[in-house]
Amino acid sequence: MKTVKLTASQALVRYLSAQEIEPGVPFIAGVWAIFGHGNVAGLGEALAAAGDRLPTLRGHNEQGMALAAVAFAKASNRRRAMAVTSSIGPGATNLVTAAATAHVNRLPLLLLPGDVFANRAPDPVLQQIEDFGDGTVSANDCFRPVSRYFDRITRPEQLLTALPRAFATMTDPAECGPVTLALCQDVQAQAHEWPERFFEPRLRRPRRPRPDTGELRAALEAIRGARRPLVIAGGGVHYALATETLRRFVETHDLPVAETQAGKSALPWDHPLNLGSVGVTGSSAANAAAAAADLIIAAGTRLTDFTTGSWSLFAHPERRILQINAAAYDAAKHAALPLVCDAKAGLEALTEGLGDWRAPDPDHVSIGGSVTENVGGLGDWRAPDPDGAGGAHGARKSARSAWTAAVDAVTAPPGGNTLPSDAQVIGAVQRSTGPDTVLVCAAGGLPGELHKLWRAERPGGYHLEYGYSCMGYEIAGGLGVKMALPDREVVVMVGDGSYLMMNSELATSVMLGVKLIVVVLDNRGFGCIHRLQAAAGGARFNNLLDDVSRGEPPRVDFVAHARSLGAVAEKAGSIEALEQAIARARDCDHSCCIVIDTDPAMATEAGGHWWDVPVPEVSEREEVRAARAGYEEAIARQRPGD
Repeated sequence: MKTVKLTASQALVRYLSAQEIEPGVPFIAGVWAIFGHGNVAGLGEALAAAGDRLPTLRGHNEQGMALAAVAFAKASNRRRAMAVTSSIGPGATNLVTAAATAHVNRLPLLLLPGDVFANRAPDPVLQQIEDFGDGTVSANDCFRPVSRYFDRITRPEQLLTALPRAFATMTDPAECGPVTLALCQDVQAQAHEWPERFFEPRLRRPRRPRPDTGELRAALEAIRGARRPLVIAGGGVHYALATETLRRFVETHDLPVAETQAGKSALPWDHPLNLGSVGVTGSSAANAAAAAADLIIAAGTRLTDFTTGSWSLFAHPERRILQINAAAYDAAKHAALPLVCDAKAGLEALTEGLGDWRAPDPDHVSIGGSVTENVGGLGDWRAPDPDGAGGAHGARKSARSAWTAAVDAVTAPPGGNTLPSDAQVIGAVQRSTGPDTVLVCAAGGLPGELHKLWRAERPGGYHLEYGYSCMGYEIAGGLGVKMALPDREVVVMVGDGSYLMMNSELATSVMLGVKLIVVVLDNRGFGCIHRLQAAAGGARFNNLLDDVSRGEPPRVDFVAHARSLGAVAEKAGSIEALEQAIARARDCDHSCCIVIDTDPAMATEAGGHWWDVPVPEVSEREEVRAARAGYEEAIARQRPGD
């Protein structure tokens, strides 16, 4: 057996370079790095020697770098990923939030934080966390609950088993998620005789698990027996590259579709079977269909509380759930009928098994003990013939038309000199960008408005991190998206609260020449939570900057700040001025930031559904007591575990 003598860091870098998604295309597209005493001498030396074989990218904040890597993996539909290295101590713990974001969203991410000395000679080393009762603990143990695979490398040769396990995890359709390899800093510099074949190129093509015969048979029986089936498309449809498969499935069998945040853009917004977003931030058309459905066909979704209206949306007394998911853990949730498989393979198998079966014309349906006809105006959901002959059936077409009109109304420019709403800003961005634009957002009130209102024309055109709803993801995420999709315009929409939490990767985008268009909506605080606070009967407190109980409310000049980071920046005083500014930004070859003031109190009333946010049982405020009464009525409609 031929061997080569390398340090642990050199071996790690060589192995990463040899893992490919296609011949000549590395799975790990690059390594984000901020160096410190825990990684500069070991891993830093190895990365410098690697050069373009494994590019090193320098960011300004460890969390921001890792969020960019998360977004890169999401925009790449999990086909490629990035690694992130930090020193020990605060550099490492800055990565934990990003690890959790990747974990919740089932996205590959390789974290390489420095760790304490394995030999403990200088113990305690600078920045070391000491556990008085456990000598094996370090700060990196924080990664254990937010990593799909965790390992602490205390000897170089441990990489011979740790690295294959790491890549098996990141490329597995069910187990996919973040991997943490904590690298003891003395071990990084230690040498070992490595088998040369360990570094031979290896293809890491994602597998497509096929459905079990018995589960498929049960799924087909459930679909054939349904009178009001509804498909809910989740992020797994994108990750499986199954958007075209989904289209064929629903068109062949006349099945209406609703989309989760992660699933949005699986079908074009104007497809006749696309009823729009579902759940708490759903369209009226999709939510009416969900309430009336006797079978929910969930494709690649975890069915979170926002999708299910905290399990109060699916109101049909005999409703069943069919879960198509690569992860058995997700497929078995909420007493669902499981179909454990890749979304593309599952939809193909269902299409073949159903043959020429088409969803029946629904008639009367019983909901909550009463009989209702044409619930939500969706008396007939069937699509037009694929060749275009014949028209869409009236009731479904009417419901879609009513929702389209509602969107048009709330996204139209405001009259007078009033501050615009988030919805009106969304309308301006939509009108000012093309069909190839990728819209990036993550937290606050914007995701709810965008889920309802953004009209995605192409798969991948809507990039929302809403599994973890991580404030600060937006600009860093936009950077990762643009690196994954360099030929598409990337527009980041971010509130002032998220911008203030993390903006440093705007400077990184300028430094790397990765152009972003950032639209900052300044409502002077956390407007979304301010509205939630009011809905729960609470007093104005601690959310809007003008309501803070201590100190002087700041007046932040976001234009000056963005310019200080190297971006081209301007303030838009109106919706018309915003559209003109976006046009200038599209012609610019530099990252641009456009700021516009918005109304914190306005939100789209059309669509939507109840969300379980507990209201205090006891309060001196009459408003809270009234909200509690409404809350108790709402929770009576929940069906958890049913």
